[in-house]
Amino acid sequence: TNAIWSIAYGLELASSSLAQIKFFINIEYIGITTLPLSWFLFCLHLSGKEIWYKRPWNMGVLSFVTILTTIVVWTNDWHHLYFKSITVDHSGYFPMANLEIGVGYKVFTSYFYVLLAIGNYLLFVKFRSADPIYRRQNYLIIVASMIPWIANIIYVLGIRPLGNLDITPFAFIATVFIIALAISRFKLFDIVPVAREKVMDLMQDGFVILDKKKRVIDYNLAFKKYLDSSKRNKIIGATLEELLPGQDAFLQSIESHNAGNVELKISNEFGVFDLDVDIRYLDDSQPNSDAIIVKMQDLTQFKKDAIKSIEQTEELKRLNQLKDRIFSIIAHDLRAPLVNLSEVLKMISDDLITPDEFKMLAPVLSKDIIYTTDLLENILHWSRSQLKGHGINKEYFDLKGLVVNEVSYHMPSARAKNITVVQDVFPGAMIYADMLMIQIVIRNILNNAIKFCYDDCEINIYAVYTKEHFIKLCIDDTGTGMEPELLEKLFSGENQSKRGTKDEKGTGIGYLESFHACLDKLQRFDLL
Repeated sequence: TNAIWSIAYGLELASSSLAQIKFFINIEYIGITTLPLSWFLFCLHLSGKEIWYKRPWNMGVLSFVTILTTIVVWTNDWHHLYFKSITVDHSGYFPMANLEIGVGYKVFTSYFYVLLAIGNYLLFVKFRSADPIYRRQNYLIIVASMIPWIANIIYVLGIRPLGNLDITPFAFIATVFIIALAISRFKLFDIVPVAREKVMDLMQDGFVILDKKKRVIDYNLAFKKYLDSSKRNKIIGATLEELLPGQDAFLQSIESHNAGNVELKISNEFGVFDLDVDIRYLDDSQPNSDAIIVKMQDLTQFKKDAIKSIEQTEELKRLNQLKDRIFSIIAHDLRAPLVNLSEVLKMISDDLITPDEFKMLAPVLSKDIIYTTDLLENILHWSRSQLKGHGINKEYFDLKGLVVNEVSYHMPSARAKNITVVQDVFPGAMIYADMLMIQIVIRNILNNAIKFCYDDCEINIYAVYTKEHFIKLCIDDTGTGMEPELLEKLFSGENQSKRGTKDEKGTGIGYLESFHACLDKLQRFDLL
């Protein structure tokens, strides 16, 4: 833009007729109207405010003034809003344009100065907080930005030692030369400061810098996610007490100039954050240093993983204890009945016992076989439930039919103790659940009800509808019941086996399997 202005102005000075001068003035204003905008955008970019000109509305307003001024200059002969008159002054060494300015000229000059002033202010603010290593570059830029100001102000005020010659475009040439010197000699656009700022914005940890009044003077993008939405647009100049209210321990550490770490818990619409805050002063050797650097490291996921790891460790410990117990059961309780049966069969084969003696042993053997079968079923069901990838398998089935089958299965044991089993499940009740899991639960609860009932007790099985449109299956008995301590152990996974009212053996796996079946498969298990 400055090149267009300078070259066209040189051609204007070489012209002798008014028509040629007007033509080159029109060409000049292509560069003149775009020069302040280009300088302003350059200052925005250099000061790290690129986001401002990336907004369409802002660029639209600035471009509108540039385009409108160019059109007004090109059509000046029709309205004379920009120049009241343009004449040729022949009093000097060569003809020059003598311009009588209009209201449009004054408006554009104001616009020109405003953009130059804002740009210079942005540079000054940026360079004031820059690293000392870039001090010489900063001085050169500030000096270069002042040259066109001085030249144009002298021209506008009428101080013209060379007549009507406007030295502003040549002043901009000097500015461009000085900036070029800064680029080549002092590495003005070195990648280090730009890269450093980009790296800070890419970091996951939040950084914020405070001045001596505890106001925010700089921050990175990660810091914004810890703030409420209403405070994210007004960070610079705000205090941490305004941005992070209620964090008394953190604010007290800053007020008392205590460098070190503080833990924070912050919640907003993004979630709850557990933060480790590191407070450092710009110069550790001076406790009263003005600048404070605060780093916020997000430990939320780390703490979640730690809690999950502890839970998994406890679960693994529980499973290992249960597996050890099952192996012990397999080694003793499962082996003993099979050994007894094997010995009896061997004695029969060797004619060591008579058929009458075998008939006397048959009830005991039958009881051992039933016990072993139940034990194997529970172990197999438990093993199946522990397999990785084993999930729920829901289907529609008749609840009454399932209950009737389980009651029939346990009737021999119930008759042995003269126990009455009454089932009152309404017919045709189709439910949607994992049938195998429901069968395991009913079988184990019914087995324990018979085991802990005395002679002539009663077991009632019935179903009721709930308000939540579920079916509740209830199994009541008049047996010994369960002590509170035993209930607590059951729900904590520490259940231990007890013998029944007639010294029936048990493993303790059945209730645990029932409880975990309901817990894992999103069903409900109540013990009252």
